[in-house]
Amino acid sequence: MPVSASFGDSTLYREVRGLSRGLAVLRALNAMPGGIGGVVELARVTGLHRTTVKRLLETLKTEGLVHHKDDGLSYALGFEVRRLSEGYVGADWIDRVAAPAMRAHLRALSWPSDLATPDGGFMIVRESTHRVSMLSQHRATIGIRIPMLVSSLGRAWLTWCADEEREATLSLLQERSDAIGEMARDGAYVKRVLRETRRRGYAMNKGEWLTEASVTAVGFPIRIGEHAIGAINLVLQNNAVTDREIAMRYVPLLRTLADEISQGAASSPRG
Repeated sequence: MPVSASFGDSTLYREVRGLSRGLAVLRALNAMPGGIGGVVELARVTGLHRTTVKRLLETLKTEGLVHHKDDGLSYALGFEVRRLSEGYVGADWIDRVAAPAMRAHLRALSWPSDLATPDGGFMIVRESTHRVSMLSQHRATIGIRIPMLVSSLGRAWLTWCADEEREATLSLLQERSDAIGEMARDGAYVKRVLRETRRRGYAMNKGEWLTEASVTAVGFPIRIGEHAIGAINLVLQNNAVTDREIAMRYVPLLRTLADEISQGAASSPRG
């Protein structure tokens, strides 16, 4: 088969029908009041069979693009839809604002920091000073998945993110069959963590993440306006610093860094 044809010639490629149908369902759902609709409504609007619509919705749900509403019959747009339009800007503010700020503040903080954004029920580390901090126990953290409910990163983001994002994330976590899923299904536990974090003004975990039981971490949200788009932490060893030292010395320093990144991210050019 000849390979000289240009990739720009769209006539060489057939439409991916399943993708087109999935996008049609997303567009129809987006046009409904509140971004909420049922299978029957969506089938009528898109002209697709109800079985097809249901299959597409469940696939979109797996990808975090939609989620079930409380009645179990309706679907709503998930926060992943919004993030699709923010991906490039997200990479820009991390590279342009967060990375240099984290390096500049490392001397004062000494301990390493991770900056993470939510993805599929985890916080994904996008930038880190572990590789340059003399106090780090890890050298490669970028790209790792941090559990949501037992980490300062996850708790900081969950506490200050938009309500619909929190709802979608908790719904996703509740479907898991591991310890995190059990925690997410414990409504009293989730409310207590969020309430304590908001009252304290920052997130904290002290050994709750069992694979990092020797670690104490504090975290602040990275916000645009009132809502978190990510979070940043400071990772310390339990036996190296006291709670008072953390509260009096490190929390104010990390808050300053988080505020600087938030201000820079908010002023990043969009569109």
